[in-house]
Amino acid sequence: MHKNIHKIHTKLNGAKLIVVTKYQEIDKLKELYALGPRDFGENRPQQLLERHQILPEDIRWHMIGRLQRNKVKMIVPFVHRIHSVDSLRLALEIDKQAKKHGRCIPCLIQVKIASEESKGGYEAPQLMNDFSALMKLENLKIDGLMGMASLVKDSQQWAKEFQTLRHIKEDLESEHQVDLPELSMGMSNDFEQALAEGSTMVRIGSRIFESA
Repeated sequence: MHKNIHKIHTKLNGAKLIVVTKYQEIDKLKELYALGPRDFGENRPQQLLERHQILPEDIRWHMIGRLQRNKVKMIVPFVHRIHSVDSLRLALEIDKQAKKHGRCIPCLIQVKIASEESKGGYEAPQLMNDFSALMKLENLKIDGLMGMASLVKDSQQWAKEFQTLRHIKEDLESEHQVDLPELSMGMSNDFEQALAEGSTMVRIGSRIFESA
């Protein structure tokens, strides 16, 4: 695991590594923690909560999977960042629950850039319609976008999809005169293409936990 993390770190070029911890045993995560990483990402709110309660308090927990509105209150007291805001209704619920805890939670808008229908996220036209309302919310701070590339082994397609996300970010910044510094894109298979297209955060699991 140490060698895998080191290899990835040599390629990050200033981007942040979010270690995807789903499916991993607690002992593995303790071992990982001892190696230094503090940004852990989970796909499911229930698992996020359980692991937060067991593991050291200084871990920064990132919600990277699809989030249902009725699960928001479960993670709002402690979550470091939510990467998967995919509707105004979800954002309003995060804002409401965060207000109860006196928090302003950093959030990324998830945009659909992949070809698969199963992939979640805002469609670009709807995001353009909702963006002003999203930016007015006081208890969450939208500071970037997140996207997942298609599940294909085609680096050119990945690059094209990541470029699409970067261009959407640039269009929003230009049209609304805002700064969106974060681009969360790139996973175990495609993070090198994502970094080449300007990713500031990569979400990597299997490449870290696989046997060397």
